[in-house]
Amino acid sequence: MQVLISTSSFNLANFAQLSDLRNAGVEVKLNPFAARLTEEQVIDLLGTNTIGLIAGLEPLTKNVLQAAKSLKVIARVGTGLDSVDLVAAKELEIAVLNTPDAPTKAVAELTIAHILGLLRHVSQADRQVRAGVWKGLMGSLLETKTVGIVGFGRIGKRVATLIAAFGASVIISDAQVKSSDFENVGLDELCTRSDIVSLHLPYSQATHHIIDEKRMNLMKKGSFIVNISRGGLVDEAMLLVALKSGHLAGAALDCFEQEPYEGELRNLENVQITAHMGSYARETRDLMEQEASRLLVNALHEMNLLK
Repeated sequence: MQVLISTSSFNLANFAQLSDLRNAGVEVKLNPFAARLTEEQVIDLLGTNTIGLIAGLEPLTKNVLQAAKSLKVIARVGTGLDSVDLVAAKELEIAVLNTPDAPTKAVAELTIAHILGLLRHVSQADRQVRAGVWKGLMGSLLETKTVGIVGFGRIGKRVATLIAAFGASVIISDAQVKSSDFENVGLDELCTRSDIVSLHLPYSQATHHIIDEKRMNLMKKGSFIVNISRGGLVDEAMLLVALKSGHLAGAALDCFEQEPYEGELRNLENVQITAHMGSYARETRDLMEQEASRLLVNALHEMNLLK
């Protein structure tokens, strides 16, 4: 029997209950590629003797889960479960667990970093100075802006609190929220009123391209889009058009429909790009790995799979 850690990076020092597995004769295998796995790679690494999986964002499709004949528990290092076929997991009686609280602060702080970077042209100014151009770029204050937060879960709430501390106006759009300290409006109204639209919701067919051509056109001329959530929420082709036309002033993106991202948005000066690293703060990463490994081992104990 084995447990596979398929996330692209994992510090085994965070696996406090590792001895429970080894004492039960369970081998622990790490991702040998140090990169996000493809469907085929996951199937190959899982084999037919893996009882537990500590997962990242690799595609855990129905094909993958059906091929892993012994798999009983998946523990996600992170919050989103859109990379897991939850229907297939339920049919196959595979428990799926996650660490929803751990990434909140790190993702929220990267969101703030991107917003401030856009408003003050930080990445563009850095590139200019490195190219030998010493010229200050005029920006604007966050305090003067209306920030629209789409999705008001753990991360959206944290972002709203941090934004409000700057003195900016905050509005939200989340039909699941019944009461809030912030005005809750429809998405079209949020797009119309916001200077910055920041996305904080999971990806699904219902949220695919939730920011599309229509909603970009609703946004103010000179406004910004920030997506530190999931690829697929923003229509990237239409975003490119809106940015090139000057209708939108800029965008900050940490996630894309296809990753690693190699598209044209990389060539625009007013686009900030990071490599899906919202949770990549050392303290947060350690906490996520500790929690995922604890959940995995406890679940295996409850299933009497560790003797």
